[in-house]
Amino acid sequence: MTTTSGPGTPGLLAATLPVLDLAVASVAAVQDAAARAGRTAPAPPPDPERVAAAFASDRLLRVDGEPVDGFAPLSGFFRAADGWVRTHANYPHHRARLLALLVLPHGTAANPTRDDVTAALAERSAQDVEDAAAATGAIAVRVRTEDEWRASAPGRAAASGTPVRTAVRDDDGAARPLDRGPRPLAGVRVLDLTRVIAGPVATRTLALLGADVLRLDPPRLPEIEVQHLDTGQGKRSALLDLATRDGRTRAQELLDAADVLVTGYRPGAVEAFGLGLPPGAVRARVTAWGDDGPWAGRRGFDSIVQAASGIALVEGSRDGATSPPASATPGALPAQALDHATGYLVAAAVVDALAGRAADGRGRDVDGALARTAHALLVAPRRDPAHGEPRTPGPRCVVAHRALLDGRAVTLTTTRPALDRLAGEGVDDYAAPARPWGQDDPAWPA
Repeated sequence: MTTTSGPGTPGLLAATLPVLDLAVASVAAVQDAAARAGRTAPAPPPDPERVAAAFASDRLLRVDGEPVDGFAPLSGFFRAADGWVRTHANYPHHRARLLALLVLPHGTAANPTRDDVTAALAERSAQDVEDAAAATGAIAVRVRTEDEWRASAPGRAAASGTPVRTAVRDDDGAARPLDRGPRPLAGVRVLDLTRVIAGPVATRTLALLGADVLRLDPPRLPEIEVQHLDTGQGKRSALLDLATRDGRTRAQELLDAADVLVTGYRPGAVEAFGLGLPPGAVRARVTAWGDDGPWAGRRGFDSIVQAASGIALVEGSRDGATSPPASATPGALPAQALDHATGYLVAAAVVDALAGRAADGRGRDVDGALARTAHALLVAPRRDPAHGEPRTPGPRCVVAHRALLDGRAVTLTTTRPALDRLAGEGVDDYAAPARPWGQDDPAWPA
């Protein structure tokens, strides 16, 4: 991992682990891939402050000047009987599944508070909570040390490769050349079936490079709209129900005309609908745990991977210990860096895959995993347990637009692109702010 230092960088994404190094390297990977694909001179290194702002976008996000709380009350760290667990309950269906595995006192189950959940989890072992969550589709993991994760089967799977892998398929399609210039993906169609952060960051980056990105969501799983506005720039957003025959037919028509399919669901979730990839297309997948190992089918998010992999205990300990005990108080990275870094690395791999297809017409599979990105961060040099508080990037890193949020007009402040230059061209903003979630037609433009 390339190290990052110099004037202006102290305090940016400050953490025990070298988060800024990871962040800048992942954005530089996109710049380098774009330069190769567009046959332009390499861009100068990314501006670390712009990169740090983009990675911490949820913390800089403002609606009418007010900050936005990115986590729901029942998401976070909780003490168990023998350690800690971390839960994720931002979406209503995840919250319902978490509550279903708890035995709450009579009278609190209908509308439980965080204190109610705290009391229930304190009576159970952390491993019991993790196992019950995996069995019921809830999202909760035992907080582990680095050593515990490294010795576990899912930890060994995460250490088995780079954050993003690319494989060439045997299918042959058309060898379609890419545009020359700083935005080589002009005319490339990307079908976006992703949610939350890593996948949307990847497809937002492809849109910044000129791609036509159409995001599809199921109408029965509503998105957190302010989250969509933070990662949906430059894309169109439509609803399509793949559980219906008409929805699957329409999705297949869209896929047949696409160059890239990006998914952010667990392995097999999209394939279960029977969609067929056209020859020569690039298929990219972003998952929490990867497509191999015993946790391949489990749900997960950045915060959950941090907790399971040992990162949370590393960031909670400030005494310089290389492997804090499981009883230590956990912490978190100053940004959801696993999500963002994986998103940029997947985007870079997709650009390289499209450039490869332009030469030989063959399709490629791109596979990014948050757990493998976590492993890369954990083994990287330059830990700094004596770091200070993270520094907030300056106002030059944000931009305000008018937007619709839950049907009302607001002033939305979001971060500028992490890619501040492409070839010799400066980049101040995305081509367009995020459109309202689900408001576009599920169709490619004529």
